[in-house]
Amino acid sequence: MDVSAKPKLDDVARVAGVSTATVSRCLNEPAKVTSKTRERVLSAVEALGYTPNFGGRALASRKTHTVGAVIPTMENAIFARGLQAFQEALAEAGVNLLVASSGYDAEREAAQIRALVGRGADGILLIGTARPEKTRAFLKRFATPCVIAWSIGGPGDVYVGFDNVAAARAIAERVIAFGHRRIAMISGITAMNDRAAGRIAGVRAALSEAGLSPEGLVVEEVRYAFDEAGVALHRLMAAPEPPTAIICGNDVLGVGAIVAARRRGLTVPCDLSITGFDDIDIAALVEPGLTTVHVPHRRMGLAAAKALLDLIEGQPQDRHVSIETSIIERGSLGPAPRSSSIGR
Repeated sequence: MDVSAKPKLDDVARVAGVSTATVSRCLNEPAKVTSKTRERVLSAVEALGYTPNFGGRALASRKTHTVGAVIPTMENAIFARGLQAFQEALAEAGVNLLVASSGYDAEREAAQIRALVGRGADGILLIGTARPEKTRAFLKRFATPCVIAWSIGGPGDVYVGFDNVAAARAIAERVIAFGHRRIAMISGITAMNDRAAGRIAGVRAALSEAGLSPEGLVVEEVRYAFDEAGVALHRLMAAPEPPTAIICGNDVLGVGAIVAARRRGLTVPCDLSITGFDDIDIAALVEPGLTTVHVPHRRMGLAAAKALLDLIEGQPQDRHVSIETSIIERGSLGPAPRSSSIGR
């Protein structure tokens, strides 16, 4: 095939090892093609850069009444409440939900998106904006309705989310207001995670506004797991001048840090203050209760479902829905201790 020429339907058929009729059926009536064949055809489409022409067929004629969602992890409750509300709203509309977990891996997410499109998903919910351009191009090529949640998307995105930078800045300002100057952070891994990166940026912005050094912020990047938070806390507290406050990138890390601090013989918040982010159920159950950023996950999930359903139906919708967060004060945040010898 002449690489300078625009790829045609028969080029896709040859690469995929199927007939042109099968390619056409896969692109126009995906529910009538086996998932294995759809994935083979879609892989050929992506490899060749083929842009299908649906010939003006109405979106409604190709509906499967199925929506996909690709979330970063199912290992903790960060996304559970919002996804539950999302599913409930879809069920009321007679739409089924397929869920996949990417493990914060860009290639795995791309493969899952291809599989969902191959299975004829009418639309897809994605978390955050950090993904390769080729994945964005794939969604655009197939004109797949897509809504981004848990983050503020770009100008061309349809999103239902919140400003992670502003939310993290707000809780850092609260920590600084309690007199803390030696502040560290236990964050999720920022690779392919714009939410984690935004929260670090927000904390640094608050430090800068308070006349503190944003470059001096020590950040431990770890997986979202209780034990990982504990290891990170021990590293931070072993420093010659340990922090008096640790801002955690989510509540799983915050609770893990509280447990590890107590095992180290530290009293929270007298010796060390700790904050979280998300306000999942465990934040109120740990002792002391975790001061955290409240994210209205259910409201976000319901709004995301409405936005995606409207997008699928071609109905007017608010393309940019910003959800407000707030700070929930519990017992884990207190005044900075006078003594600097808290590393123990």
